[in-house]
Parts: sequence; structure tokens; C-alpha cells
Amino acid sequence: MNIAIVTGASSGLGAEYVRQLDAGECFNEIWVIARRKERLAALQKQVKTRLRPLVCDLTKQKSIRQIAALLKKKKPNVRVLINCAGFGKIGSYRHIPLEQCEQMIDLNCRAAVTVTQIVLPYMHRGARILEICSTSAFQPLPYMNVYSASKAFLYRYSRSLANELAGTGIRVTAVCPFWVRGTEFIGAAKDTDGSHQVNNFPLSSLSENVVRRSLKDSRHGRAVSTPGFACTMHRILAKFVPSSLMIAAWNQFRR
Repeated sequence: MNIAIVTGASSGLGAEYVRQLDAGECFNEIWVIARRKERLAALQKQVKTRLRPLVCDLTKQKSIRQIAALLKKKKPNVRVLINCAGFGKIGSYRHIPLEQCEQMIDLNCRAAVTVTQIVLPYMHRGARILEICSTSAFQPLPYMNVYSASKAFLYRYSRSLANELAGTGIRVTAVCPFWVRGTEFIGAAKDTDGSHQVNNFPLSSLSENVVRRSLKDSRHGRAVSTPGFACTMHRILAKFVPSSLMIAAWNQFRR
């Protein structure tokens, strides 16, 4: 049984990945993982491929064990894994509750690694992994400090894993978009007492374009996908400009 697995599939980029996988590739099933059951049910009406909804919270060890048990039972051939689950919060360290900081680290870092680790034994030559990072992985972002740090972790993990898997035929792509329209990310991120710390979100990309470009980059075996002009320039500048200057530019940009 050939399948794809998409985490964070109930909305935004995750749901768009499901729609584009359905339209462009052939799977027996797509396993969709998210907390909102009704959103996953609604997504099934938008695609032809059979969806297997796995309603769970990836920050809970119980959920990981359930997914691992299902993989062991079904023994699928996982052709594509997309780790899209994640969230961010805007504000200073004073504005973000400790619990939310811990949840960001758990979901953006630990859950992505854990899901990848339990799925890898079911992947073979030609399979692809997309870890949805962010252009924030390229530099520190004051007032989004935990989020940018978590995405830097996922970016480094993805690059290292891609090298380890060289020769196996399994490709890993770190997807690093800039601001993305058509998702709930910005609204959820600004739902804090410190939301005024970041007021500008220019040069944002459409979610459809981000997904289309990153899937193409994945098929071509690219280790990093910067699906848009702004994130591509950000990646280039971060290679040559000191972090202190990048932070200073961000502090002007965010206002």
C-alpha cells in the first residue's frame, strides 16, 4: 500500500499539501494527522484519494505511540512524509507564557523528529521527506525568538538527515517559506499581549504557490526549498551578512 503522511493537515499549508498531492500523485491513501476531526472530514470532500484521519495531538507521547502502532500493523510503503504541524507566537519573552514556549518546542522540534524517526523504516528508494521549516531558520528573530530557534533546529536536522540518507534514495527537503497568505499562522501568532511587536508582513506568498514550488523542489531532490523571491534572497543574504546586522534589519522591518 503506497501512502503519503501529512501532519498539520487540518488547515493552511498542510491542507494544501494534501490537495496538491491528491491532484498530482497517486497514493492508495493519504494519512492526515491533526487535532481537528471536523476539518479532516471536510478535507476528504475536497480530494479523490482516500484519507485516513488520525486525530491526535503530536505533543503527546500517546499520539506518537498510536501512529507507530498503526504503521507496524499496516506496514505501508510511505512515499511522501510532510511534517507541517507547527505554530509560532509573537511577543517578547515576557508576553509568551512558558507553557506556550514549551509547546512550540515540542511541536516544531520534537514532534517533527519523532514522526520522521518512526516513519523512516517504512520508506524506501524514491521516497521523499519535506520538513516545513521557515525563512526564520536563517537568522535570530527578536520577538519571535522561540519560533525562529525551533525552525533553525528543524532546518539543521533536515540538512543533516539528508546527508545521512545519501545513497538510500530517500530525499529530504527543508522547506523555508517567508510569510504565507491563506493560512491561520499570522492570526494565531499575533494572539498575544505582545502582538504589536511585529506589525509588517509584506512580500508574503500564496500557500498554493509555496506548496507547488516545494513539491517540485522535493521531486528534484533539492535539500532546501525557498519557494519564493523573498525567502530566496533572505537565504542568500544570511550567508554573507553578520547576524547582528540581520537582527538590526529585522527590528526595522517588523515595525
